[in-house]
Amino acid sequence: MLTVKYIADNKEHVISALAVKNFEAAEIVEKVIALDTERKSLKSQSDNAQAEMNALSKEIGGLFKSGKIEEANAAKAKTADMKENIKTFSAKLSEVEQELQALLVQIPNVPHPSVTPGKGEEDNVEVKNGGEMPTLAEGAKPHWDLIKEMDLIDFELGTKITGAGFPVYKGKGAKLQRALISYFLDEASDAGYLEVTPPIVVNEASGFGTGQLPDKEGQMYHCTEDNLYLIPTAEVPVTNIYRDVIVAEEELPKKHAAYTPCFRREAGSWGAHVRGLNRLHQFDKVEIVQIAHPAQSYEILDQMVAHVEGLVKNLGLPYRIMRLCGGDLSFTSALTFDFEVFSAAQGRWLEVSSVSNFENYQANRLQCRYKGKDMKKPELTHTLNGSALALPRIMAAILENNQTPEGIKVPEVLVRYTGFDMI
Repeated sequence: MLTVKYIADNKEHVISALAVKNFEAAEIVEKVIALDTERKSLKSQSDNAQAEMNALSKEIGGLFKSGKIEEANAAKAKTADMKENIKTFSAKLSEVEQELQALLVQIPNVPHPSVTPGKGEEDNVEVKNGGEMPTLAEGAKPHWDLIKEMDLIDFELGTKITGAGFPVYKGKGAKLQRALISYFLDEASDAGYLEVTPPIVVNEASGFGTGQLPDKEGQMYHCTEDNLYLIPTAEVPVTNIYRDVIVAEEELPKKHAAYTPCFRREAGSWGAHVRGLNRLHQFDKVEIVQIAHPAQSYEILDQMVAHVEGLVKNLGLPYRIMRLCGGDLSFTSALTFDFEVFSAAQGRWLEVSSVSNFENYQANRLQCRYKGKDMKKPELTHTLNGSALALPRIMAAILENNQTPEGIKVPEVLVRYTGFDMI
């Protein structure tokens, strides 16, 4: 959430920058500034009235002692009127603050200057690519056929147990899945990330803190009786470790990695682009999160992008890195790089990771701050996160790209986890 001060001090920049996200901000920005002006006025009037009443209350005792009963009673009556006025000020102030908060949560994060205008993914900018495109033998099959023939993943069984989009991994399919999770976690640990195992359901405050609420409530599974939400990504519980926390400046950055199942209610449309593992309601993911000093966050973003690139390279997958345009950038992100791997049998690119810097947008919601020894008061941190990696489409690309007449070759870096090099 943008701070009111930032909006007021940078009004024209906020309006023009949010236009890159295709968000018309002029009207709401003016309302925010007007409400903040009204809030300050009401607060000042309320404080002055309270101070005047306190001073008058002190005088009343002296008047009684001096025998000025009539004046003392008049002063008491006046304080009673002043109390009512203060209540009126407080009620109005609360109303204005609630209205101001309701507007602030509707304003997206301001994009980084490098973000280009655009309407959607077709306008994203490729900044790098790597890896060799595989040459498949004639008759190569898409992963949904491979996993059925080799009994690696059972979609029908998952549908029976739960519903569409909840597959059951079996045998070597389950072991390959577990191998990917272990590999990603070990690589994160080697890179200095502290592994955590967080809850996979969160409360409303946690959803608000990272920006899933009120923006994405329709995409989250909601346990209505307890008012808890199944997580769409480990970003939510891990980042909320630092909600209402002040971190010592010298302890930054805080680095965490977590493996969790993830749940998304996104509607499943028909077609090859959502077939098989391409889009699921439940999937596994390893997430990396950093709580960073504002002066270091973009250097850290580059490091996180390099970390994800290393994972994809080591798996032997052809990839490209896309800088998201304004129209494809999330509500909360200032700058995001998406990783896509090429799925040879499908002949298409599959998104497998998003690495984002939210600057202080989430931190303001979370009240996640840092304080140095020479700082008078705490300041907001920056928060960053990235998929490292999301498993379903990685699995799809591995199965499709590594298929041979003899079977599916397991990437070399995974063999020590699987115990086999061929399926």
